[in-house]
Amino acid sequence: MKSMIARAVATLAVAVSLSACGSDETVTVAPPIDTPAPAPTPTTGTLDVGKCLAQVVFPDGTTVQNLVIPDVLTINPSLPAGFPNGRKPADPVIDITLAAILLDIDADGQSAATFAGIPLNPPANDVAFPSGFPFLAPPQGNPRISATSGTTFNFRTAPDTAYERVDRMGFPALSTALVPSALKIPYNDASPVNDANGEFAGPIVETLTAITMALQDDLNRAELNLCAD
Repeated sequence: MKSMIARAVATLAVAVSLSACGSDETVTVAPPIDTPAPAPTPTTGTLDVGKCLAQVVFPDGTTVQNLVIPDVLTINPSLPAGFPNGRKPADPVIDITLAAILLDIDADGQSAATFAGIPLNPPANDVAFPSGFPFLAPPQGNPRISATSGTTFNFRTAPDTAYERVDRMGFPALSTALVPSALKIPYNDASPVNDANGEFAGPIVETLTAITMALQDDLNRAELNLCAD
């Protein structure tokens, strides 16, 4: 664009000089100067998400890192029920998770339920939850049920060898969002023991850092306080 402007200025200078040839006046036009392109704005340093992982989410001192490593959903009977202490069917699990891993939940006006307060979610489940076990509504539509679909499987007495792991879903969104794509199969084939040994801690922190960096501007515009430094 700047070179086009420079050529236009040069053409204008020639035209003015020619028009002045038949007059008594001398017109002098300074030669065009190409302005160098501005240097790109330097990128800021990488955010440190260590403070996010160290946020205390339970009165007993449990931190976000304790919740996601190892990947298990814990239940403490001495604490109120509800995610991340267990999980109620209506709990806005993903919203609470996002708040805990992205926001400073100790900042004024913010909490682990901050994202749940954004009016993007439906106000309630489309089918009311039953008050008794199994607490989930029957499937909608006309699901096909087969006599060989495993309805006689006894989860209480079947040995471990009878199970086949497909996906680890101990802590919601951890395997889906924070484990890199290249590691999803090894991660799902591993166990909480591998998590506790720190085998996947580095990649999880890297992914969380990348997500925080990508959303930093949007969260700041929404006047939300990041937990990352």
